Amino acid sequence: MHRFYAPHLRLGNDVELPEDEAHHLSKVLRLAPGDAVVVFDGRGVEADATVQQIANKRVTLRPIASRPGVPEPAIAVTLAQGLLKSDKMDRVVRDAVMLGAHAIQPFVSAHIDVPRAALTGTARQERWERTVISSVKQCSRSVVPAVLPTVEFRAALATAAADLTLVFVEPGVTGSEVETLESLETKVPAKATVFIGPEGGWAPSEIEAARDAGALMVTLGRRVLRADAAGAAALAVLRYIWKDF
Repeated sequence: MHRFYAPHLRLGNDVELPEDEAHHLSKVLRLAPGDAVVVFDGRGVEADATVQQIANKRVTLRPIASRPGVPEPAIAVTLAQGLLKSDKMDRVVRDAVMLGAHAIQPFVSAHIDVPRAALTGTARQERWERTVISSVKQCSRSVVPAVLPTVEFRAALATAAADLTLVFVEPGVTGSEVETLESLETKVPAKATVFIGPEGGWAPSEIEAARDAGALMVTLGRRVLRADAAGAAALAVLRYIWKDF
């Protein structure tokens, strides 16, 4: 059944869809009054509903009864991703949502391949937020994860200080402090932040800063993964080893 995001949903009251959602319902899917749909508020409330009215680009739904949503993962994992070029970053956001990320934290680091001028304005942030909504609808989540404002790497580290902080490093990073995935099976947190570097990799000073901040260096193995694929791989493996499907 088609699902629609309505942040102002209140059970027992008709609710108007946001403009993008209204356009999708009426112009793309061409639904009509009386059609059955599902509506959710992005905070865990979900309901069966019917299309009540379509007029002047506005769509009103009538919630009928609440319904159980897909449970959120027990462990709140934030994916902190070094900025990538637009289409690659969009894929990272999409896949992180499907794999149950609690939030996505974009960050700027020494070797990002994104011009600094491209970081101004709100267009990128707004596109990521639309990608989140689309992915939430596709994977049947009822909670909309936040895409946090882009910050510098060290600021992202400081924000993650209270969590289990994991920095995934390339195979060339050595040292006794580098953990294997197997070693994380007994480190089951309530919250965690997973750092994935940009296409240019980590600068040595960033690895040092992460270690000083108490982060664990983690390797995904002997192969070098693309920056836009590593986050999804890390989230999937962590969900498996922590039995948090």
